[in-house]
Amino acid sequence: MKIFCVGRNYGEHAKELKNEIPEEPVIFMKPKNALLQPNTPFYYPEFSNELHYELEIILHVSKNGRYIPGKHADKYVNEISVGIDFTARDIQNELKKKGLPWEKAKAFDNSAVAGTWKPLKDGALEKPMQFYLLLNGEKVQHGNSADMVFDFKTVISHISQYFSLNIGDMIFTGTPAGVGECSVGDRLEGFFENEKLFDIEVK
Repeated sequence: MKIFCVGRNYGEHAKELKNEIPEEPVIFMKPKNALLQPNTPFYYPEFSNELHYELEIILHVSKNGRYIPGKHADKYVNEISVGIDFTARDIQNELKKKGLPWEKAKAFDNSAVAGTWKPLKDGALEKPMQFYLLLNGEKVQHGNSADMVFDFKTVISHISQYFSLNIGDMIFTGTPAGVGECSVGDRLEGFFENEKLFDIEVK
């Protein structure tokens, strides 16, 4: 199982971190041990003093494929959810300053949260989808998939040009503006179309 992630896929988020809007999808990966298992607590990583939440729509790959045409890309995913791409922002910033890879800031154990999966209906990926995150009951992120720089089909097709997609893989499709810091004791609740799909506490 592979976890693919798309960076800078919402223009306003790219701007808030002072990044340029990319000309093609920015892809990075997390190892399978980055996935927080169900009913497992999330612990604030000891190596970071600035942990950020990033809410994202996630796609679940249901069919093996490579070099997938964009027009057929929706046939390779069957479920959708929302989750968090946790980022040790202090570690990431230091590594970026030095021009070094920043996997340590993004791919650490339990850095990927996936909510309850919902079945995808035919044509669903072409319709706007609303999602949002509550931090201690306050809405801190709100996204609409219509604002993605690269839509779902483009993302799936692009990834498949470089990596084989396999059943069980996940694709985190990017975070909207509003990312921010979280602390021990914070409660994070993720919603997709007003349905809560995950509820975790930072310990």
